[in-house]
Amino acid sequence: MTSGPSGAAVPRHRRGTRRGRAEPRSADDGGQAPDERELALLGRPMPLDPVRGWIVTLVVTAIGAVLRLWNLGSPTDGGTPVFDEKHYVPQAWQMLRNGGFEDNYGFTLIVHPPLGKQLIAVGEWLFGYNAIGWRFTAAVAGILIILLTIRITRRLTRSTLLGGAAGVLVIVDGMMHLQSRIGMLDIFLVLFVLAAFGCVLRDREQVRQRLAEAVRQGWIGESPYGPRLGMRWWRFGAGVCLGLACAVKWSGLYFVVAAGLLVLIFDITARRTAGVAKPVRATLRLDLLPAAFALGAMTLLVYLASWWAWLGSETATDRHYVEVNQVGHGALAFLPDALRSLGHYTLEIYRFHSTLDTPDGDPHPWESKPWTWPMGLRPMLYHYESGEEVTGCGQSECVEAAMLIGTPALWWLALPLLAWALWRAVFRLDWRYGFVLTGYLAGFLPWFANLDRQMYFFYAAPMAPFLVIGITLVLGHLLGSANSGDERRTTGLLAVSLYIGLAVANFIWLWPVLNAEAITQQEWDARMWLPSWR
Repeated sequence: MTSGPSGAAVPRHRRGTRRGRAEPRSADDGGQAPDERELALLGRPMPLDPVRGWIVTLVVTAIGAVLRLWNLGSPTDGGTPVFDEKHYVPQAWQMLRNGGFEDNYGFTLIVHPPLGKQLIAVGEWLFGYNAIGWRFTAAVAGILIILLTIRITRRLTRSTLLGGAAGVLVIVDGMMHLQSRIGMLDIFLVLFVLAAFGCVLRDREQVRQRLAEAVRQGWIGESPYGPRLGMRWWRFGAGVCLGLACAVKWSGLYFVVAAGLLVLIFDITARRTAGVAKPVRATLRLDLLPAAFALGAMTLLVYLASWWAWLGSETATDRHYVEVNQVGHGALAFLPDALRSLGHYTLEIYRFHSTLDTPDGDPHPWESKPWTWPMGLRPMLYHYESGEEVTGCGQSECVEAAMLIGTPALWWLALPLLAWALWRAVFRLDWRYGFVLTGYLAGFLPWFANLDRQMYFFYAAPMAPFLVIGITLVLGHLLGSANSGDERRTTGLLAVSLYIGLAVANFIWLWPVLNAEAITQQEWDARMWLPSWR
């Protein structure tokens, strides 16, 4: 056996077969008509407008960049951080001062891995210890999320128009907007999770192209397990992104499991479509271990690498815990003292999270449980000032508030969307909705495991891009295909345009309470649509 043109294993006697990406053939090109399995594997081709696709991507992303960066320095608490910025912003400043690690023993609330705080520190290095500095990299992450959403949706729908529509919707989502404008960790988690799922999507395409080539060349059935698929760089990239996600917050682990299951399901269905006799056994035999390395081992290695500054320091918190406390070697004697100290430090972080329960009779005023997240029934108030000291609304007393609200035109569709997506995925075998459901539910269902824990709406941030992508898939049904007739297409385009216009108008209405602009008390009350928003 030797490596084939797309990386799959090819019998030696077939080395002379045609090279290049598998493309559907017609009987007119001098060859045989394409195999039905080959066409099924390749699916609909990408739209033939790559330049236009990138123009749409960059223009929409640029519009989003303006909105994400607009007046980024507001609000502050008298020039200091607001809400949970008060934890991460000074820790990031410590990292900037110390070369990448925290060492302030008087500030013991160090409860997350270092990467997100290191990214905040980059902005502080560029612009100083001020609101623009500690929010700049969060805004950049929010801008990149717009770009990724457009490109992922374009690949799912094979439509530049729908990709651009998804970009507009993610711009006008209040959750993504405000999380991109505050010095917290969650927006970085969203970025790396979305990038990982984008890599999984590209890996699916690459696998099916390689199997289509094996079908074309006629050697797909030479083994009941089908061919080996060679080095899968996109799957490897997914592992790297998932490691970065875990290096921001441990909740990235939920997406490691989800991505692993998604990859294996994609592999099984691809081999079955290609005509492999034993697709499940083939996947377990040929793909399981490489997937475990790419998505498991790589995630762990990248996560450990994120502690580079801590491991290389002398004064980081608990860096020499094992030596100082003369901890016995035990079963982990083969590990270096630095890694065993990191294990202790990790255990302390775990203990903090596992005991962060809601006090009986004294919940946090803005705490929410996960069943409220899909529709955003309990938003999060990040900043609030009112009274005579707030000016600019045209009255003697004004309100200045920044509240994390998912745009209702998007979030209030979550439950019917989930029902529709489940029906499409299970009964119509529409893998695109399976992709969306996997990402969305990985950010949602695990939080039900411990309902006593304190939880807040911003934990739902990773659900937002998958919500937008799912809504855009539905818009694709409304729009209809290019050959569905002019009247049908025009009606569909009108419906899609009206919905996007509604979402944009909803976002504009919420703009003052997303960006802490001075408004009157009456204007504030008018925007509090539900009693649970107060």
